Amino acid sequence: MTTDRKISLNNGTQIPIIASGTFSLPTGGELPPLNTAEISEAIARNELKTKSWILNALKNGYRHLDTAVIYQTERVVGTAMKESGIPREEIFVTTKIPWNHYSRVAASLDESLKALGLDYVDLYLIHWPQTMAYDGDKEFLPRNEDGSWKVVDSPTFNDVWAEMEKLLKAGKVKAIGVSNFSIKTLEELAKTAKVTPAVNQVEMHPYLAQNDLREYCAKKGIAVAAYTPSGYDIVRNDPTIVEIAKKYGVTSNQVILSWHLSRDTIIIPKSEKDERQKENITLPVLSAEDLSKISALDRKERLCNSPDANGMVFGWTVEKLGWA
Repeated sequence: MTTDRKISLNNGTQIPIIASGTFSLPTGGELPPLNTAEISEAIARNELKTKSWILNALKNGYRHLDTAVIYQTERVVGTAMKESGIPREEIFVTTKIPWNHYSRVAASLDESLKALGLDYVDLYLIHWPQTMAYDGDKEFLPRNEDGSWKVVDSPTFNDVWAEMEKLLKAGKVKAIGVSNFSIKTLEELAKTAKVTPAVNQVEMHPYLAQNDLREYCAKKGIAVAAYTPSGYDIVRNDPTIVEIAKKYGVTSNQVILSWHLSRDTIIIPKSEKDERQKENITLPVLSAEDLSKISALDRKERLCNSPDANGMVFGWTVEKLGWA
């Protein structure tokens, strides 16, 4: 099954259910350097490669590109879109405001639009509920002298959301949403929000099925998007996944992505390889029995952005994040 399926967000916006992720491309698959000068150097070294990869994804049929300020791929995404010759309205673009820009929401979006070469984005997300200090973008992940994250109390994500709502009204974004939000933070946001988030993008894979969060979002009309959808090799090599993949004559990755689609989850796989790109949008239809076997693998295990030795995730406790 090759899928170009779309789902309708709570404001009527149509979103392709499969996106091409762009995280980490400039640095060849590693986490971006914290220093923005280092990131810029990495981009300069890899921009042609990155553009080629994104162009190939568009050629292979992807019509949803997921980027973010902190990924430093907005400019190359915009360039690839133009060079593809595909009409703007046929490509869905998601980008995210970084946590150190929360005091300057409108300005940050304008910078993203300039980088992308667009006059609107289809989906604009709050990247994390935490707020980091703004230092003129010397670092995207600013730290204090003692090495701790430079987290500040304001503006809160409620304040940021109010500014996002203004951007929606102004037509600079077609839909607004959040990323890395839990039931706890979504409920806190709902206390002041006039607009319900259209999407909540979170880590999700068979080892972290997020069933309670999915159920909550469904009740509230919030679509769920999965990053790290196949969960790295530890999940792809799980014996149950491998057995099902052999049964259908496909890869473990294809099995996992098909499981996501059965749950109406937006997925954001990424690959620089042509063959893998094609696999990610050519998925088998799994039996109910096999889907149940995959769902039974859930063990509430986070594989990225895990708590540090002090139980903190980018300056917040797992309790404050609502992950506990």
